[in-house]
Amino acid sequence: MNDLEKYFYNNPGRLIHKWLHYFEIYDSHFKRFRGKEIVLVEIGVFNGGSLQMWRDYFGDTAKIYGIDIDSRVSSMEEENIKIIIGSQADRQFLRRLKKELPPIDILIDDGGHKMIQQIVTFEELFEKVKPDGVYLCEDLLTSYQLLYGGGYRRMGTFIEHSKNLIDKLNAYSSEQDSLRPDKLTKSIHSLHYYDSMLVVEKRLHNKPVHMQTGISVIDLAQLKTSRAYKIYFWLLRNVNLFLRALRLPSYKFNK
Repeated sequence: MNDLEKYFYNNPGRLIHKWLHYFEIYDSHFKRFRGKEIVLVEIGVFNGGSLQMWRDYFGDTAKIYGIDIDSRVSSMEEENIKIIIGSQADRQFLRRLKKELPPIDILIDDGGHKMIQQIVTFEELFEKVKPDGVYLCEDLLTSYQLLYGGGYRRMGTFIEHSKNLIDKLNAYSSEQDSLRPDKLTKSIHSLHYYDSMLVVEKRLHNKPVHMQTGISVIDLAQLKTSRAYKIYFWLLRNVNLFLRALRLPSYKFNK
């Protein structure tokens, strides 16, 4: 049992409502920040219990910000815990927030869980997270629930939106102009999908480099100069080029 779980089960403060499997995930991605002067932003205050939990977990040097649309939560401000009122679906509010807040080490989206809220928040605030920070969006079960605008493979859900990040992460390998490296490619180190949660670890992501060491026992250079090899790969490339344009599965002549 990690320290977050211990705090939760012996909660001395305000109400905390979390899925139990979250605590292992939190600790796995957050423990490197403990005891440091970090900035944590949590969207969705509710009763304010998780803000108290973060302060206990990270220590007195951490600056905790809670964002919520309900003005009643303003009374939950405490030492090292600041509350800001506004809607996470409001781009103008989020853009003002970007100017007001210091660079963020950890951003947790535990807000309204509706598709537009999660998508807009990521689009506006991801760049505010430090180059070595963490962006975490939880309760992604709503991407499958009708009342939140969800549904299996439904266009416009946060889950479907986030799948584009997989392509962004691998854009250095793309041969198509429709997928080229951009800011997301260069800042996302890894994507971690869990039940109802996505964790995006940021780190400078340069174009991957590959190399070889050791002694080769197979002469590939001679193979690649053979006429049969050239005909085979000419056919393979052009057939798959046609199939790719139609977004059809690839074909292998030797399958």
